[in-house]
Amino acid sequence: MNILYFNKCKYLIKTLSDFLIFMANNKSAKKRILIAKRNRLQNRFYKTSVRTLTKLFVQNLETYKTSPTEENKAKVQELLNLTYSLIDKGCKKNIYHKNNAARKKSKLALQFKEI
Repeated sequence: MNILYFNKCKYLIKTLSDFLIFMANNKSAKKRILIAKRNRLQNRFYKTSVRTLTKLFVQNLETYKTSPTEENKAKVQELLNLTYSLIDKGCKKNIYHKNNAARKKSKLALQFKEI
């Protein structure tokens, strides 16, 4: 049993033959296929994590609007910081274009500023 690790998550691969299904005939093309699969998983991890954190941020923002306490504001601020961090890391790894990342962060900041 092999485990493929990268960054903060791990993906379990039951058999290596299931993971290595190739149409390529030479070694470099097979390697490129492996790298593309690895990058696809990494991209998916960042994009889904950012989406999930954004949804959590919006939910906690609504909670803060209904009952504005310091605890709720701290929770919203922490989620905003986590989302910013993940977006910036994704931008650094070329998962997001810099303008796309800036747009996402700007939308979140605007929502936070409204409260």
